[in-house]
Amino acid sequence: MFKQDISKLGKKFLLIAGSLALLASPLANAQNWPTKPIKLVIPFAAGGTTDILGRLLAQQLTKDLGQNVIVENKPGAGGNIAAEYVAQSAADGYTIMLASGSMLTVNPSLYKKLPVNYAKDFVYITNVASGPMLLSVSNKIPVKNIAEFIAYAKTKDLNFGSAGIGSQVHMAEENFTYTAGIPATHVPYKGESAALNDLVAGQIDFMVGNLTAAAGFAKAGQIKPLAVTSLKRSKQLPDVPTVAESAIPGFESTGWFGLVAPANTPKVITDKIYVATVKAVNSEALRTSLDLNGLTAVVNNQKEFESQVKAESVAWEKVIKGRNISAQ
Repeated sequence: MFKQDISKLGKKFLLIAGSLALLASPLANAQNWPTKPIKLVIPFAAGGTTDILGRLLAQQLTKDLGQNVIVENKPGAGGNIAAEYVAQSAADGYTIMLASGSMLTVNPSLYKKLPVNYAKDFVYITNVASGPMLLSVSNKIPVKNIAEFIAYAKTKDLNFGSAGIGSQVHMAEENFTYTAGIPATHVPYKGESAALNDLVAGQIDFMVGNLTAAAGFAKAGQIKPLAVTSLKRSKQLPDVPTVAESAIPGFESTGWFGLVAPANTPKVITDKIYVATVKAVNSEALRTSLDLNGLTAVVNNQKEFESQVKAESVAWEKVIKGRNISAQ
């Protein structure tokens, strides 16, 4: 009888020990993270600002984390396709996303049906960078400055391209056309680079695109840069005036980008990503690259990031309703 009790106790001990081992395993994995390559999902096509920034960041994070950070582009539906993919990925830190500000603050009000809940399906880690936009026109448009363009656009049926409905490019354009009183037609693309290529070809008339993606075309003379949307002129295009100084006093529109991970990703992992990102954007190499691309490093903690998203979401909801903008 005594031997049988010992045997039963032994089995119970093994079961308890096994259960504890299973519970400890995820914690141990989180503590040891990363032990394999990390996927950085970009919600837009290659060549756009999110992609450029993502690749710069991935290079530096690879050095700081000791594991390859691999960029994977998943464009479409204003970033929602990538968002759904990331939300459904394992919450282990090996799939993260560089989201545009518009995805987190605009999409929830813009789309009637979403494949994700941006407020609940992700952990907000930190901002990474922000940058101004550049108002440019096709070389076919016979204007020399923004004042001439506004006057010209009010008499014509012009169109403008964007990185997709609800993208930062689209919302900046809606903001500008509304403020300037221009009755233009929106032409959405699956990414900013595709829209810029059509601007160069003269298939669309103008864009308010991210400076990072558009500056190269402007410097090459392939498009006409008329104004930047920051309150100060850009070092990349110092001869291009601001919208505020040349046409619409006080006008400002900037884009920003932040890192998110699937909900329930262990805090020990998101903390490591945050620390590595802060180190990356503070490195001389990345700061130099950001500066060359017209971007400014911006990092904040999770609570600050969440507060920023909430505040901007309220503001964009008013714009979306006021402009009657919608997406399927």
